[in-house]
Amino acid sequence: MVDTAASLNNETSNQGVSNRGPLQGIRILELGQLIAGPFTSTMLAYFGAEVIKIEPPGIGDPIRRWRSMKGDTSLWWYSIGRNKKSVTVDLRHPEGQVLVRDLAAQCDVLIENFRPGVMEDWGLGPEDLKAANPALVYTRISGYGQTGPNAEKPGFASVCEGFSGFRHLNGFPGEAPVRPNLSLGDSIASLHAIIGILMALNARDRGIHKGQVVDVALYETMFNMLESLVPEYAEEGIIREASGTTLTGIVPTNTYRCLDDKFVIIGGNGDSIFKRLMTEIGRKDFADDPAMADNAGRVIHQQKIDDAISQWCLGHPIKSVIEKLEAVRVPAGPIYNAEDMANDPHFQARGLFEKVSLEDSSTITIPGMSPKLVGTPGGTQWAGPKLGQHTEEVLTELLDMTAERLASLKNNAVI
Repeated sequence: MVDTAASLNNETSNQGVSNRGPLQGIRILELGQLIAGPFTSTMLAYFGAEVIKIEPPGIGDPIRRWRSMKGDTSLWWYSIGRNKKSVTVDLRHPEGQVLVRDLAAQCDVLIENFRPGVMEDWGLGPEDLKAANPALVYTRISGYGQTGPNAEKPGFASVCEGFSGFRHLNGFPGEAPVRPNLSLGDSIASLHAIIGILMALNARDRGIHKGQVVDVALYETMFNMLESLVPEYAEEGIIREASGTTLTGIVPTNTYRCLDDKFVIIGGNGDSIFKRLMTEIGRKDFADDPAMADNAGRVIHQQKIDDAISQWCLGHPIKSVIEKLEAVRVPAGPIYNAEDMANDPHFQARGLFEKVSLEDSSTITIPGMSPKLVGTPGGTQWAGPKLGQHTEEVLTELLDMTAERLASLKNNAVI
């Protein structure tokens, strides 16, 4: 097994790192758990925002114990919890709710991903916090949004991916729709939440609008990814179906098996690219055929084109296939797993593997984040903290809390 961290050229250490990102001075209160809410603030923290993560005392975010562990902590936590300050507060306790209201008054953004209505039940809804902080950007991530007949339904990413129409397009015709081996709906929702937050902050800082609610629904963020599916159905009654490894209506773009049983992805759907591809694989007849000169014609002849490419790929190992196609400027590439990425010099050169130090002096490798900002880059200052590591620090600095008050809250299991 490759020692991934040791093999990287672009190792970074979090010792003494200051976050120079563009979101310096923005303070975020994170009340979410698991993926959608926390990943939103992870990216914002990476680019300079101060993130205060509220967690249940003694339990913490469940993601601390998901999947592979390093000791008693999930490897995933060190990544998704990076750059955050962990503060333990019992949100069900009246005193805990008071603490959160007081903290929200000191923040620019609040992020929560509870079921709609829960925050209101705790007296922490947008209207509850507006009086003390009218400039607060209150960000809500849920399965189906804050309004509509499905609003109160539980909405995990898997279910919402299906409801959105996204899952219907995945897999092979006649078989059960498949899912990527990721919580894709959560991550896409996070990216939409980030866009909403940045737009709301921009509107606030330009005097267009004060604080506002950013309402993110998981199913809607996946619905946003469906390209031309809606107008095709609405105007022509077309219902796009799953198409295996191809892309409906765009030819050729597919995955092909090579001589060494590895798979290559080839995108030859541009008109000039198609001519170069066909010439390279020895099918000048296809390259010069007027019936295949544009995408509409190639769609009609998709099977013949894919058969020709498949036959050629089966005669060459993947390395040769990629080299030959890249030489004539045809997009082609392998399908990588984690080991392939870790050993690839391009991933290393782009800083996508960050090695950071833990408190026990060991190190852990976590993914770098994009986009790359040349003037104000993001970075990892520290890996996911211990549960409640920053409770006293945050409550003392932001709420001027005395040692006696802290002790009382601890004794009553509020923090």
